[in-house]
Amino acid sequence: MTKHQVYLSLGSNLGQREENLRKAIRLIHERVGEVVRQSSFIETEPWGFESDHPFMNAAVLCLTEKSPREVLRLTQQIERDLGKSKEHATQRSQIVNRKLSNCKYADRPIDIDILLYDDLTVDEPDLQIPHPLMYERDFVMIPLKEIRY
Repeated sequence: MTKHQVYLSLGSNLGQREENLRKAIRLIHERVGEVVRQSSFIETEPWGFESDHPFMNAAVLCLTEKSPREVLRLTQQIERDLGKSKEHATQRSQIVNRKLSNCKYADRPIDIDILLYDDLTVDEPDLQIPHPLMYERDFVMIPLKEIRY
């Protein structure tokens, strides 16, 4: 079976942020595939909304035999397992797809986004690769550059 390179962005601004990231990375390793590179954790201000809770962000490179759709399903399950609400996932999908301009981001214990999957381009309503907003976000690009270049 072919191993694919998938880069994921992780963020947490509720609860034990660093522990949330560690748990998510462990679950990614167990469920998605071998995590072969991990960035440092960086603290950042919320993006797209006001909050008193700063984020802890990181990126990982995972080798997986899963399809992009399977990676999405598994990372969304990890988010739910670590306490992310379904409402936030729906809001994020709407924002990324720019369907609702008045939709807002919210505080969350964990957020996992697929940034890159090999050299693949996917443009579906609920799955876009490369991630369409990654270049606008230092909290994504700084950790990604640390492990990619």
